Amino acid sequence: MNFPQHTSVQTHTITIRPRYAETDQGGVIHHTVYPVWFEMGRTELLRANGIAYKNLEEAGIFFVVARLNINYRRPAGYDEELQLTTSCTLVGACKVEHSYRLTRALDGSLLAEGSSVLACVDEKGSPRRVPDFMYPG
Repeated sequence: MNFPQHTSVQTHTITIRPRYAETDQGGVIHHTVYPVWFEMGRTELLRANGIAYKNLEEAGIFFVVARLNINYRRPAGYDEELQLTTSCTLVGACKVEHSYRLTRALDGSLLAEGSSVLACVDEKGSPRRVPDFMYPG
């Protein structure tokens, strides 16, 4: 696999429209959905840098969630247009950190914010160095 020399996109925004299955009985997005959306944000941030997570795995590079923090600010509802902005805030020797901001597209109100720490591991789950191409150029 040909990976880019360095990452160039550090912040990326995706649009999310919550599905009915992601709501609770009151039509509010269930709290367990947010980590899934954060993973979508990380995946698309990688893709914006020309990197597919599948190709990382094929090269023996895996990232596992070591820490996840979410602050829920306001509820989101079914079929609302939402904007999730994911930023890579730190690339360290064996970890990558991200921050997340979920806003309502209609008025820009902050619905949730969070952060994560991903540990870089090999196919056996042992820590390994983050590849050089994952560092910003």
